[in-house]
Amino acid sequence: MLIVFIRSVLLYVMIIFSVRLMGKRQIGELQPSELVITILVSNIATLPIEDISIPLSMGLIPILTLVSLDVIMSALTLKSRRLRKVVSGSPKIVIENGKLKPELLSQLRFSADDLLEGLRSQGVFDISEVEQAVVETTGAVSVCLKKESEPPTSQDLGVAADSTPPPVLVIDSGKPIMPALKHLGFDLKWLQSTLAREGKRVSEVFLMTADRGGRYYYVTFEGKAGK
Repeated sequence: MLIVFIRSVLLYVMIIFSVRLMGKRQIGELQPSELVITILVSNIATLPIEDISIPLSMGLIPILTLVSLDVIMSALTLKSRRLRKVVSGSPKIVIENGKLKPELLSQLRFSADDLLEGLRSQGVFDISEVEQAVVETTGAVSVCLKKESEPPTSQDLGVAADSTPPPVLVIDSGKPIMPALKHLGFDLKWLQSTLAREGKRVSEVFLMTADRGGRYYYVTFEGKAGK
């Protein structure tokens, strides 16, 4: 049992390291080559755990090899657009100028339901409102609405918009995030004094966000919010 435990821990650390090397992506955002590597790595990792007669190196070496190949392939595809197109494919415009292209959907093996599901994931429920839709290499659908269907912007309404950068997380589970405070131009003293006016301490706050204008929002461990 101890051997299985040690093998599991080592392989776990190796896979975490490998995933970090491959970059941060959600499963749905993986390119075909990355998805293949992910499946192979998960299958290879289980073999030395299930069968202790298999040397641990028989799991570690293939994982390192596959991840190294993925990193090398990523570097090559960054330099060669042609190779990137061969490995990952290219985006396909399935709706252009408001007109659907059924032949492209067939090539992509996209059904009408798949397309509508992709549109709904972008908040679009009426296909007639779409000016252009692109199926990305990851299978996600990007949408550009017709001008008359787009929500009005501040410029359209003639309203002056606040260009203040969005708030960032400055407290996470009762602990201050110093790089975030520094990014905003604040320090720990500002954070403590701000919360003191609310009758709170940093350790009592589950999360807190703030922006450069000094506006903030916090939630305590008890679920009480303030701003």
